[in-house]
Amino acid sequence: MIDDSLIERLGALLGSEALSRDAETRDFLAQDIFTRGVPAGLVLRPANIEQLGAAVAEAAAAGCAVIARGGGMSYSSGYVPAEADSVLIDMRGMNRVLEINRQDMFVTVEAGTTWSELHEALKGTGLRTPYWGTLSGIHATVGGSLSQNSIFWGSGHHGSAAESALSLKVVLADGAVLDTGSAGHKNAGPFFRQHGPDLTGLFCGDCGALGVKATATLRLAPESSSRAFGAFAFDDYPAMLAAMAEISRQDLAMECFGFDPFLQAQRMRRESLAADAKNLLGVMKSTGGVGKALAEGARIAMTGRGFMEDVDWSFSVMIEDRTEEGAGGRLEAVRRIAVGEGGRELPDTVPKVLRANPFGPVNSIIGPEGERWVPVHGIFPHSRAVAAMNAIRKLFESYERTLTEHEIGVGHLLATVAGNCTVLEPVFFWPDALEEIHRLSVEPGHLRGIRGFPENPAARAAVTEIREALIALFTELGAAHLQLGKSYRYREGLQDANWRLIEALKKELDPGRRMNPGALGL
Repeated sequence: MIDDSLIERLGALLGSEALSRDAETRDFLAQDIFTRGVPAGLVLRPANIEQLGAAVAEAAAAGCAVIARGGGMSYSSGYVPAEADSVLIDMRGMNRVLEINRQDMFVTVEAGTTWSELHEALKGTGLRTPYWGTLSGIHATVGGSLSQNSIFWGSGHHGSAAESALSLKVVLADGAVLDTGSAGHKNAGPFFRQHGPDLTGLFCGDCGALGVKATATLRLAPESSSRAFGAFAFDDYPAMLAAMAEISRQDLAMECFGFDPFLQAQRMRRESLAADAKNLLGVMKSTGGVGKALAEGARIAMTGRGFMEDVDWSFSVMIEDRTEEGAGGRLEAVRRIAVGEGGRELPDTVPKVLRANPFGPVNSIIGPEGERWVPVHGIFPHSRAVAAMNAIRKLFESYERTLTEHEIGVGHLLATVAGNCTVLEPVFFWPDALEEIHRLSVEPGHLRGIRGFPENPAARAAVTEIREALIALFTELGAAHLQLGKSYRYREGLQDANWRLIEALKKELDPGRRMNPGALGL
């Protein structure tokens, strides 16, 4: 399908420099953190919405699969081609902040803008998007996060990335541009999301199966000036999950996340003294006043990491409020809840360092010695989180011999979203060779300090098997998911009426079924 004629037409539309048939580029951009599948047949890097629309129409009309890629930090095969001769669109060429509207409280960006770039653009305005990025935001893009959906910064109060979106410009398979929200009104702009049926929500979490996001308009909110931090240790996860759920229900923390003993140990091993110094500098810069900054830096430096040695399960909270009294009051309420569930307070080093460096390097996509890493997750209502965690651990017990044989380590990340749900995220580490996406994303200095491992297809196959068993379990337990991609069982879990609607939408918006085939099970 990708012949000289198509390449010539696309070159005329975008310029030859925006096309790549280089084998290394086509292979690298088609990998995600876990999956290395079929290389892309052709990579395009449009510079604006006009080029994007023309390229999508041309490629789809030629019968090629059309797949949009953002920062590449996902792990559910969302942009990994399912067929040969796919045209992969590298959206990072569209990364401008188009409008910061302080009067109407919204910001419009091109979809290839990273969360880090948006964060920098809003510095000094006193404003921020309610959800303001994922931990991988130095690479992860706004468009990618809306396509896949994501959580972290701001999620404790404001939910996922999709919940901060007001309006999108979406390029459909025929090249037409669809405006969602109030921007779909002939005489209006992108200031309001619910103008009739929620078309903005329709394209959030679609994994690019319904169209390619070209621009996104997000809500703005005043940035809170006062912060407080807390960390607490627990002997078991039922008590910790109970405390996290109550903190979430009372809307006390902007971010609330926890680790099991294994993942905690991995994090402590992964960081270096050099990273500690760099992170400490970030803390000091983020603390108001020279004297206060020096005192805070000295306190964290003296605390070190020793306090984590006897900790089993732990969670951290990051709190924001408009006044110091308000932030302090929230933290006091968190303390009462945590201690009431049997927790004991820890130094607040972990949340404070993380918040001071929100978009740091993505060295955590590999293990401390260069092991491969991949998560899998389920989202549950608070009331079902403990039972789900019990089921997850029971499944891992059934694979204990396999895990031991292949030296596969398993940890757990726990987090709350908005006021009503908990994310349970098992994380795998295993000895295996790194791929290009790891070597080109992790800091060179960090790579030089790791041990590294040879190819280990047997361990990789075991991880794949257990991960798929977990995904099947999540479907049985009624879990929701971010990053549906081509990994989670979206179709199998849907009621028939819901699936018929998704199929009808696909037929209407993409009759040739050329937009990211395989995503969402389509």
